[in-house]
Amino acid sequence: MAKLYFNYSTMNAGKSTMLLQSSFNYQERGMHPLLFTAALDDRYGVGKIASRIGLEAAANLFAADTDILAVVVEGLTHRLIDCVMIDEAQFLTKDQVFQLSEVTDKLKIPVLAYGLRTDFQGNLFEGSQWLLAWADELRELKTICHCGKKATMVIRVAADGTPVKEGEQKEIGGNDRYVALCRLHFKEAVYSG
Repeated sequence: MAKLYFNYSTMNAGKSTMLLQSSFNYQERGMHPLLFTAALDDRYGVGKIASRIGLEAAANLFAADTDILAVVVEGLTHRLIDCVMIDEAQFLTKDQVFQLSEVTDKLKIPVLAYGLRTDFQGNLFEGSQWLLAWADELRELKTICHCGKKATMVIRVAADGTPVKEGEQKEIGGNDRYVALCRLHFKEAVYSG
């Protein structure tokens, strides 16, 4: 039975690594995963999912206007698709999360989505909000704060390391721009002084 899975975490928990490992496992068994990543994230090249440990794979791009269900249906006319995998799932729209539920419910193809739960201000991303609401299974991937507690939040930092408290929700960056923190240290960084 196909399900819609949402694997979420803060930065540096290994989401892309897990996606790439899952894709490899499907391929090793002669199966065909269909990979997607956000068009606005080109840190590692256009149409590429890459992990910090060096794994990478080509992927289809999605933007806010991409009809993912239509892409999957079209793909099925050319080859078998055994699984759909989404990196940077926080950037999905509500409509795209609905489309992924249709891939699962009507096409009977499992969907594995990987993304951040909240932004640098502690707010849910649109894609994450609807995945949390509609996914069949939620899986939290854990990472730790500098204090050793579980990190559940992320802050954006300026070049000098000071927390950024305002700005656009969507800004691509890595360890140079974002730090995973526990809730206590997030509150201290964002709401103090």
